[in-house]
Amino acid sequence: MARTAKPIATMTSKQPRSPCTRIAADESGATAIEYALLAAGIGIAVAAAVSALGTKTESLYAAIAALL
Repeated sequence: MARTAKPIATMTSKQPRSPCTRIAADESGATAIEYALLAAGIGIAVAAAVSALGTKTESLYAAIAALL
């Protein structure tokens, strides 16, 4: 009995995608971006709190200096 050669498999991978499609589908940097946004939000909140607290502290020191 003679063996017959099997046909070579055709390319079954997906069609090549455009660079924009590949970038949009890539989620490898999503976590880093989320952490960066979270850190930026916390930084803004800290800056606002320090600014508000700094003004109150300055007025407190001015009042103490006036008493002396």
